[in-house]
Amino acid sequence: MTQIRSAGQTRWLALAVALLLAAMAGCASKPPAQAEVREVRAAPEVGDPNRRAGVRLELAALYFGRGQHSTALDEIRQALDAKPDMPEAIGLRGLVYAAMGEAGLAEESFKRALQLAPADGGTMHNYAWFLCQQGRHPEAEAQFNKAMAQPQYRDVVRSLMAQGVCQARAGRWAEAERTLSRSYELDPANPFTAYNLAEVLLRRGELERARFYVRRINAQADQSSAQSLWLAARIERRLGNIDAMQDHGRQLRDRFPQSPEALLYERGRFDE
Repeated sequence: MTQIRSAGQTRWLALAVALLLAAMAGCASKPPAQAEVREVRAAPEVGDPNRRAGVRLELAALYFGRGQHSTALDEIRQALDAKPDMPEAIGLRGLVYAAMGEAGLAEESFKRALQLAPADGGTMHNYAWFLCQQGRHPEAEAQFNKAMAQPQYRDVVRSLMAQGVCQARAGRWAEAERTLSRSYELDPANPFTAYNLAEVLLRRGELERARFYVRRINAQADQSSAQSLWLAARIERRLGNIDAMQDHGRQLRDRFPQSPEALLYERGRFDE
């Protein structure tokens, strides 16, 4: 029997995926085919330590993207053997440990990476998201703000999105709406921001505005998902538009019949 994930897991899954991929930006863009891994592994182990460390870091990010955490840690270890104080490798180690549920080791890695590169907004962002996941919301807020204050930081939109979700998880709905709205203004094509903004607006009772944002997602087949269709169905139900609710439910059943959202719809669990 398929297990239905909790309401919190359902609500924020799309964002978590976006944050994970964004956190790895610059290290890897896609999971590697096995042939690709072998090709990189064939690189000589002699020569410039910086180059060796860079190759191992790239491999570590690729393995992390595939969920092969132990192998990723081994590659990070080899990167650090070549270049012991490499903040990028230590920061990635923090992400891997966080994904493994090793909170203490993750925090230690993030703090060490920031000691070595105190102006690295990307590491600050990743550390902030880790703190948010740990329920340490005030500390997360401070780290997000610190990241976005760095003059060379170029991922403000990503940090605003994550900060807005963190504020929502803390029940600070008005602040979450403001933060996500700002992120959306800077990048209106981002479906993850639109989804989470619509979710916050639904929670605040701003139903027409919530409908506007989720419609923009579902209007594009390559962006709509089980989550966005389920959110649209919940919004339409709250608005009293039963026909529209049922239409989204049919799409959900037809396109994503095995999804937890389809099961929630079938069981009428709209308020979770």
